[in-house]
Amino acid sequence: MSWPPEIVKLNPDKRVLFLTKNLHLIKEQLYNGLNLRMEDLSVDDLLDDINTDVMTPAWVCFEHQPSILSENAYAGLMHEGERVFRQGALKEGGFEVIVSGHRKGTGSSRETAAQCERWSGVRIVIAASFAPIHERNNINLGQVMGDHEMLKRLQDGEAIPLTEFTEQYDPVTRLILENGGILPFAKKLKAGEVALPTLSTEQRPMTMAEKIIAKKLIGQNGAACYVSPGDAVLAAVDGGYSHEFTTAQVHNFLASEYGADYTLPNPPKFAVFEDHLLYATGVPRFGPFADQIQVLRDLQVVFQKHTGVRDYSAVDGVSPGICHQVAREEFIDVGDFIQATDSHTCMGGASNALTYGVGSTEYANLVHNQFAFVKVPESIRFELTGTLNPGCTAKDVILHILWHYAKHSDTLDRSMEFGGPGLASISMDERATLCNMATECSAKTGICDPDQLTIDWLLARRDNLTEEEIRSAFIHADAGAHYDGGVHTINLDEIRPMVAHPGDPDEGVPSDPTNGAYIDDIGDVHIDIAYAGSCTAGKDDDFAYYAMVTRAALDAGLTVADGVDCYIQFGSKTVKELSEQNGWTEMFAEAGVKLIDPGCGACIGAGPGVSDTSDQVTVSAINRNFQGRSGPGRLYLASPLTVMASAFTGKITAWRPDLFNGV
Repeated sequence: MSWPPEIVKLNPDKRVLFLTKNLHLIKEQLYNGLNLRMEDLSVDDLLDDINTDVMTPAWVCFEHQPSILSENAYAGLMHEGERVFRQGALKEGGFEVIVSGHRKGTGSSRETAAQCERWSGVRIVIAASFAPIHERNNINLGQVMGDHEMLKRLQDGEAIPLTEFTEQYDPVTRLILENGGILPFAKKLKAGEVALPTLSTEQRPMTMAEKIIAKKLIGQNGAACYVSPGDAVLAAVDGGYSHEFTTAQVHNFLASEYGADYTLPNPPKFAVFEDHLLYATGVPRFGPFADQIQVLRDLQVVFQKHTGVRDYSAVDGVSPGICHQVAREEFIDVGDFIQATDSHTCMGGASNALTYGVGSTEYANLVHNQFAFVKVPESIRFELTGTLNPGCTAKDVILHILWHYAKHSDTLDRSMEFGGPGLASISMDERATLCNMATECSAKTGICDPDQLTIDWLLARRDNLTEEEIRSAFIHADAGAHYDGGVHTINLDEIRPMVAHPGDPDEGVPSDPTNGAYIDDIGDVHIDIAYAGSCTAGKDDDFAYYAMVTRAALDAGLTVADGVDCYIQFGSKTVKELSEQNGWTEMFAEAGVKLIDPGCGACIGAGPGVSDTSDQVTVSAINRNFQGRSGPGRLYLASPLTVMASAFTGKITAWRPDLFNGV
């Protein structure tokens, strides 16, 4: 049957599954044929905050085929030590509707959570509210979403017009949903069967994100349009990339929608990276999934050869680097609009580009059809003044922003702009740190003002660009642009070394300048692991920080403290080469530091540096410290300087130039 129908009604041969707080009732529905009605329940009887880890735990995400993925739908919902949903239970139950309480789909943005329901036969999802990213994933898959009153009407035999389910959305989202999801919608758009709404041609001052989106609009017949927050538009993309955790799904979606012989119109604009799972099979919890991980790697190779996209596969087991870092080094340019299948895609905003992560279905559409759905985000601006003191880095700045602004949702789903005279004192690598961790701020993206540093950095890495070409592409916010999140001044002179408590990046604690090198309020925190590197902290400048502290420690006769394992992971092959050329690699080895080739690692719990027990303590320069992400231990977030200083003192210690004097 064509989906969705213009009139929605329940199929008498299908069932409704209520996810109740009483897990025994879920089992009765799954295994003993119990059928419930909404009129017999209240919303308070239904599970709230069903997170995507419950719907598809990490190990399920190694599956890419719909039939296999659906077999393990809700594998993370446990009761008395056992799975509530046995293998295949959702699919075999014949359910077309699934019902829950508030905030359905919280947590990770993994699209597999929505897919596990879709591929199990569920087409109508009922909840009191949805997490925004999960809701978008449902829309892209063509899942109809409604509330509990609608379900009562459906169970009473009423047929409800589809427009009642879609009227809550913007005009473009309505078109996507009413046409069966993003890929069927794109087909109809290309065939001229769908007309896009027109946008305002009335001139208005715009933020950087708004200006980039306005320049990329499609379907506006060449008219100069001006966008505002909340506008739903389609925008042409300049490029993107996927990695081995996601590419297999992209390939399957495209083959299913366009046939096995599908082609891409502009392969050089896109890339695949082998970076996320290089070290995963060396971690005990991922060992049982080695075969599935290899399948994902193999299918990425198939996709790359089939499409001809740029290839950043590992050679002899060594990756060219973490996708976000290599992309900014090699192909993200000023003014670009880039999307990729990872939440830290926003790192590219350091180059005055609009970059952010999307799900596999959205990426399959944009790589094939060269456009993306965009809901124009609100913006918040940070004007930087002054200069950082010698013990601080951009990581301390973003931890400060997390502590003062993100914690109060000031940055939520907004584009974070960075500018002001203080930005000139922050290098391009440090700007990348600010933009990278916009994700931890729950922002849409981060983007920096361009300047001469932008030009010089790009010219050193692009043989095909001139200074004039780069400067002419600069995107500056217009005078008078409106910022829904406000304009906030951050005096870099006042920033102190920051540490975020385990569990949440926004639980920051600044150092007390009267308390020497130690971070105020956390006391003497002895560590077992000091972990440096990752996309956030594996860049050229980060390694310069690591080298500076290590040199000072060696000069003072120190090596890595007893009982501490210190790891540094290179962000890319070029960073590794810089370290070797400068003699840093040899110096790190002399100090007892363990170096890891480029790629993702302990940051996603898939490499050396993961804690083994709950009583271990890690201080790390990665971007997020959610419980369990990097092992069962407690993980504090800090700057590259603080992490390296702590490696030599054996406890969390802020760096200062005289730290090791007299040792």
